[in-house]
Amino acid sequence: MHLDALYGIAAEGHPISIEQGLRLYLDAPLPRLIHIAHELRCRRTSSQVVTWQIDRNVNITNVCTSGCRFCNFHCGPRSGREFITTMEQYRPKIDELLQHGGNQLLLQGGLHPKLGLTFYQDLFRQLKAYCPQLVLHALGPPEVAHIARLEGMSYRNVLQELMAAGLDSLPGAGAEILVDEVRQHISPRKPSVDEWASVMHEAHSLGLLTSATMMVGHVETPRHRLEHLSLLRNIQTQRPKGTPGFMNFAVWTFQGQGTPLANEVGCQPMTAEQYIRTVAISRIMLHNINHIQASWLTVGRQTAQLCLHAGADDLGSIMIEENVVSAAGAHHRMDAAAMQRTIIEAGFRPQLRNQRYEPLEYPHQTKASMELTVL
Repeated sequence: MHLDALYGIAAEGHPISIEQGLRLYLDAPLPRLIHIAHELRCRRTSSQVVTWQIDRNVNITNVCTSGCRFCNFHCGPRSGREFITTMEQYRPKIDELLQHGGNQLLLQGGLHPKLGLTFYQDLFRQLKAYCPQLVLHALGPPEVAHIARLEGMSYRNVLQELMAAGLDSLPGAGAEILVDEVRQHISPRKPSVDEWASVMHEAHSLGLLTSATMMVGHVETPRHRLEHLSLLRNIQTQRPKGTPGFMNFAVWTFQGQGTPLANEVGCQPMTAEQYIRTVAISRIMLHNINHIQASWLTVGRQTAQLCLHAGADDLGSIMIEENVVSAAGAHHRMDAAAMQRTIIEAGFRPQLRNQRYEPLEYPHQTKASMELTVL
């Protein structure tokens, strides 16, 4: 198909095939791709608003048996540096989160061989008892699949039990690239693509809010990225009518400093142009996921700002705490004031949000943000 015809199909917001997406990704001039993605973003979300969030990313444990080759954070259960976060440690973290104006914990763990369903039920209940307004955006498909294996339960029953204990939404963690040949290379002991997708299908059937992610810039090819996006789109299409499914999609770049994967294959950092192109094609491919998030944490402030003109409408969280990606070389930092300035300088109005993309008031809103709001 001629590129001009493909531009028209993409600009109309129609679903495009993997082959069509790959043609755009590889051959479309970047300014044209950016223009199409931005027009689609303006039709699906507010053209003036960029959303952001306050939450805290706390690691439940650093013990994980999946042994992902892109991760420096995990360790074995008898490594001498293993930990499980205690309630005594959670409490001051929650207090600080509330002081910053947030109320959501992003809880990530690992595939700990001895932490079963009861552990997570007890943890969620204790956290909610300490802070009833706390929102738990927790675990991910790999952890759910791991708990199900340990307990001999279905994914559905595990999710139901976790929801009853206080789980509010399920992150799209552990996706990386949803192509089995890639997963066999970078995370051979992690749940397969089918298992990841099956957990998400069950979560959507239960009406559980979820998010989706993709990690790029390692051993995957552009086609693998398009296959990943196509699978996410199909999962979203199959969700029951009236359920939220994936509220957003975030693409972040592989951080390889000192990781076994980078040491073996010598991965080159993704360029800003490559990342912007990936964000733009994500907006074009994911016609049924409203919100696209740019990863300032892994690509930096300036590239994230450019992405706001290339299909992204969200900058995610200020991340009061983050340990996993930082352990592999991501050192960008952003507080609430810097987040708002970043959005304003890019030409948009910052809007604090919750996980459902409902607008929230921020009591410490910057003067520049308030002035822009009046305009």
